Amino acid sequence: MSTDTPTPATVTTDRYVAVQRTDEFVGLRKALRRFVFPMTVAFFLWYALYVILSAYARGFMGAKLVGNINVALVFGLLQFVSTFLIAWLYSRYADRRLDPVADRIRAELEDGEESR
Repeated sequence: MSTDTPTPATVTTDRYVAVQRTDEFVGLRKALRRFVFPMTVAFFLWYALYVILSAYARGFMGAKLVGNINVALVFGLLQFVSTFLIAWLYSRYADRRLDPVADRIRAELEDGEESR
């Protein structure tokens, strides 16, 4: 059975699609991608360097720095440091550039739903 009256789910879906097409939402996605893609590539390359050096530069990675601490251990610990650094940088970036725009878009969307 078909009706011409749109269902609430269709109306909501149409509103979300309309929001996705706004310049503000497109800008939000671009801002997110400007951070995420380069940071992902950088971290992947850093991790790949660690793995490749561990596999093919065993002498370098096994070089002792202080006591029983070698280059491989320092590189391994720096993987954790870089992960936390990226998370902290993303948090700052999101607070400054992403969250205000996302909050504005959400508020506009919720205001539109309340008026119905």
